[in-house]
Amino acid sequence: MPTVNDETFDYVIVGAGSAGCVLANRLSEGAANKVLLLEAGGSDRSVFIQMPSALSIPMNSAEYDWRYWTEPEPHLGGRQLHCPRGRVLGGSSSINGMVYVRGNALDYEGWAAGGAAGWSYADVLPYFQRAETFAEGSDAYRGGAGLLWTQRGRRTNPLYAAFVAAAAEAGYARTEDMNGYRQEGFGWMDMTIHEGRRWSTSNAYLKPALRRANLCVQSGALATRIVIENRRACGINYELAGQTRHAKAAKEVIISSGPINGPQLLMLSGVGDGQDLGAHGIDVVHHLKGVGRNLQDHLELYIQYRCLQPVSLYSAMRPLAKLGIGLKWLLAKRGLGATNHFESGGFIRSRAGVPYPDIQYHFLPLAIAYDGSALVDGHGFQAHVGPMRSKSRGRVLLRGPDPHQAPSVRFNYMSHDDDWREMRASVRLTREILAQPAMAAYRGDEIAPGNPVTSDAEIDAFVRETVQSAYHPSGTCRMGDDEGAVVDVQGCVHGMAGLRVIDSSIMPQITTGNLNAPTIMIAEKLADAVLGRAPLAPSSAPFHQTQDWKIAQR
Repeated sequence: MPTVNDETFDYVIVGAGSAGCVLANRLSEGAANKVLLLEAGGSDRSVFIQMPSALSIPMNSAEYDWRYWTEPEPHLGGRQLHCPRGRVLGGSSSINGMVYVRGNALDYEGWAAGGAAGWSYADVLPYFQRAETFAEGSDAYRGGAGLLWTQRGRRTNPLYAAFVAAAAEAGYARTEDMNGYRQEGFGWMDMTIHEGRRWSTSNAYLKPALRRANLCVQSGALATRIVIENRRACGINYELAGQTRHAKAAKEVIISSGPINGPQLLMLSGVGDGQDLGAHGIDVVHHLKGVGRNLQDHLELYIQYRCLQPVSLYSAMRPLAKLGIGLKWLLAKRGLGATNHFESGGFIRSRAGVPYPDIQYHFLPLAIAYDGSALVDGHGFQAHVGPMRSKSRGRVLLRGPDPHQAPSVRFNYMSHDDDWREMRASVRLTREILAQPAMAAYRGDEIAPGNPVTSDAEIDAFVRETVQSAYHPSGTCRMGDDEGAVVDVQGCVHGMAGLRVIDSSIMPQITTGNLNAPTIMIAEKLADAVLGRAPLAPSSAPFHQTQDWKIAQR
C-alpha cells in the first residue's frame, strides 16, 4: 500500500476507548496542544449502543467488538471463552454493562504499598470525583461537576429490594454507597447512564471536545506500528482506507488500546520479550519481558432460580413487549430500555481472614446468560457472583508479525487452588442468601447449578462447565519498578522516551469490581502527568474496613 505522510501532532493517542476519550478531551483543553486520536472502529451512533438495555447486542457484534476468544483454557476443560473488546468510538465503554464501581479503597492502598507511589486511595479519590457528576449529589466521595454522569436505577421491580433484604437476613451489612465510604455490604448499584442513554466515554468526553480545532479524531484507523528512533517513540504508522499513513508525535505517543491490543501493538513494534519477538522475526527494539504478562480477569457464575410470581423481566422478552420497550425508549428515553437492569448487588468476604471483599454480586430479575445467548423459559432471577482477586495469571502473545492477526490470549483461569476455594464459597454463600425469608415469596426451584450439586467435586464440575468471564481483562502492561513492570507510576514505558501506556493494562492488581470507573480515573490522573501538572491534592476522606475481619466472615 502507498505511504502517505501525515502532519505532526503533539500527542498521538491510539485507542478511543474508556481511557483514550478521556485523554483526548483533557490533552486538547485550551489550544496549546495538537492531538490526534486514532480508533480502529467506527461510529457509536447505533441505537443498540445508546439504548442501555440492548447491551448484549453490541457486545456480540463484529461491527463493534474485536471478537477475541481465549485459547483453550486448560483448567476449564479446554473451553474457549469470549473476551469482548470494544472496536468503536468509546471502546469497551460503548459495549459494556454500564456498571459503575470504583473498586475498594484497599485496592489502591495495595497498589501504593507494592511500589506504585502516588496511587493510594487518598491520591485517586480526587480523580474519581473530578470525573463524575453523581445524580444524587456530591459529597466527600462523590463528584458533582464531572463529565461522566452516574445514577442509580429506579428499582421498581420488587426483586431488587428482596435480594438486599435477604442479604441482611443472612447477616450481611447494608451499604448506602458502594462507591462511597463503605463498599462492603449490599445495596443499590450505580450505572453510567444519563437521561436514558449509555454514558460512554465517547458521549461524556469525546463528543464535547469534537468542536475543538486542535483535536483530530480518525476512526477506521488500525495502528500497525509505533515508530521508534533511538528508543524514542516519534509517531504511529496506521492503515486507513487502504493506505498506510504516518502520524508524527512531537511530544508523546500514548497507547490506550486496552489490555489485549496495547501489548500487541508494543510487541509488533519490537517492544517486549526478546525471545517471543524473535520467534516471529520481529526485530527487538527494546527487551521488556513484562509486556503481555500478568493478564488478569474476573470470572462469574449465574446462580439461577425460578420465580413464583410473574414479576421478573421474562414478560419483557416477548417480541411485542420488546417493541413497546424500544418505542418508549426512542420516544422518551424512559422505561425498561433506559436501565442496564443491574440495580442491586453487593460485596462480601468469602471467609474469615480476608481483609476486604473478595466476592461481588450483581442481581438480575431475569434468568438469562449475560450475553443474551440463553434465556430460561419462564419467570426467574439470578445472582451473578464471582471472586475478585484471582491468583491465576495469563498472557497475551503474538501469533505472528501481521497486525491484522488476532493475538493469542490465555488467562490461565482457575490455575490456582485458592480460586477453586473462592468459587465454591461463592456458590454456597449465594445459596444461603437466596434461601432467606425475604426471597420466600419469589423463590422457586433452583435452576443452576441445581439442588443435587452440593459436594466440592460437583460444584467444581459446574464451575468448569459454566463459568464465564466478567469481561474485565487488565494488567498486561503492569505499573511498577521491578523487572516485570512495563511502565512507571506516570505510565511511561521503562527504558523508552515519549511513550506511555494509559488504560487498565497498567493495573498492578485488578480492582474489586467492574473496571470502567477505575480506567477512567487512571486516564484522568495521568492526563495531569502528561501535561506536567501537579497532582490533585490528596483526599482526607476515611474509608471502611471491617474491624473483626481476622475472625469473622460477616
